[in-house]
Amino acid sequence: MAQPQDFPELTREITNSEKFFSFFQRAITDLNEQMDSLQSRGASGGERADAIDHIQAGIARLSDAVKDASSIIPAYDQRTYGDAIKALSNKLQELKTSFAPRPKFAFKSGVSLAQKKNASAISLNDAALLAEQRRKGVPGYVSGSSAGSSMATTPAHLRSPAPERVDEQMHGESQDTDSGSARIRQPSFSQSTSVKIDNHEGVHIILPPSAGHATSSGTLSNLRRCVVDMSSPTSAGHPFAGLTLKDITNSLVICGHVSGAAHLTNVRDSVIVVASRQFRMHESSGCDVYLLCSGRPIVEDCSNVRFAPLPESYMTEDDQSVESQWSEIDDFKWLRSEPSPNWSVLAEEERVDQKLWREVVPGGPGVGVGDVLRAVGLHAS
Repeated sequence: MAQPQDFPELTREITNSEKFFSFFQRAITDLNEQMDSLQSRGASGGERADAIDHIQAGIARLSDAVKDASSIIPAYDQRTYGDAIKALSNKLQELKTSFAPRPKFAFKSGVSLAQKKNASAISLNDAALLAEQRRKGVPGYVSGSSAGSSMATTPAHLRSPAPERVDEQMHGESQDTDSGSARIRQPSFSQSTSVKIDNHEGVHIILPPSAGHATSSGTLSNLRRCVVDMSSPTSAGHPFAGLTLKDITNSLVICGHVSGAAHLTNVRDSVIVVASRQFRMHESSGCDVYLLCSGRPIVEDCSNVRFAPLPESYMTEDDQSVESQWSEIDDFKWLRSEPSPNWSVLAEEERVDQKLWREVVPGGPGVGVGDVLRAVGLHAS
C-alpha cells in the first residue's frame, strides 16, 4: 500500500496547508484579543487610536498572507479565511463606531451594538468550524486543537478591565547625568489608577509597593537609556491588567507581573523582564527577553530577539507552578518549516547572573544608570 512519504510533494503541501491553518487560527485569536482590550486603552493621548491602527494593519497583513499562500490553500479554505477576515473587519468597525462621540440627536437603530458584536463572533466561530470540518476531509489531516475555541473571542475572565480616570502621570523631557551615583526616582502615583511613564532619558525609576493601587494598566513610551523596575507592587498581589511598551531604546525594563497581555512595539537594543499571561512583540530588534508566560509568545516583524526564562529573583511562589512557554515562540512572519531566524534562545553563559539581578540592578550608593545597563549587557551611553 502506498504511504504518504511515497508522494513527497503531496505530503509537503498538506504540511504547509496545516501550518498555515494553525498560523491563521493564532492570528485571528491575537487580533480578537487586541480588539477586546481596546476598551481598557485611554482615548486621550492617541493610545486607543494607535492600537486601532495597529489592528487594522494586522488585518491587512493577514489578508495579504492568505493571498500569498493561495498556492498551498484549497479554494474552499480561501473562502473560509476570507469570511473570517471580513468578520474581523466588521467587528473592528463596530468598535470604532462605539468609541465615537454620540451625536446630540439620533434615531435608534433596530439592531443593538451588542447584537452586532454577537453576530461578528458567530461569524468567526462558524468560519472556524467550517474550516475544521472541511480540513478533516483532507487525507492525512490531524486536528491538533479545537478550531472553535481557538478562533473564538477572548474569554471574559481574561479581558483587561477598563481603567478608571488617571489623575497622575510621570512624563516630561527628563534627562539625568549619570555621574556614577544613585539617582533613583520612586513615583507613588498616589492619585492614579494606572501607570504612565513617558519621555525620559538616563533615569532610574522604581515603583514602590505603595503604587499597587495604580496597576489597572501600564504604559511606558519614549524611553532612552533608562532603568525602570515595576516588579515590587505587581508581584505583591497587584499585577497589571495589561501593559504596553512602545518606542524604547537601550533600556532595562523590569515589568513585573501582568495578568493579561504585555504588548511591546518598537523596542530596540533593550532588556525586558516580564511575567505575563500573554506576550506580543512587534517591530522590535536587538532585545533580550527574560520571560515567564503561560501562553505561547508571539513575535512579528522582529529580528535578533533572544529569550530566556524569568530570573529567580523576580519569581513569586505562585510562579513556581506555572508551566512557562518562554521558549515556544510563534513568529507570525515566518511560516516555513525551518526555525525562524528572527529569534533564538539566549545561551545560559550569556544570561545575566543572579547575583547581578540581586545586587547591582536595584541600584544603590555608587551605582548609577550606566552601571546597571552595563551589568545586563547594554551600552551605558
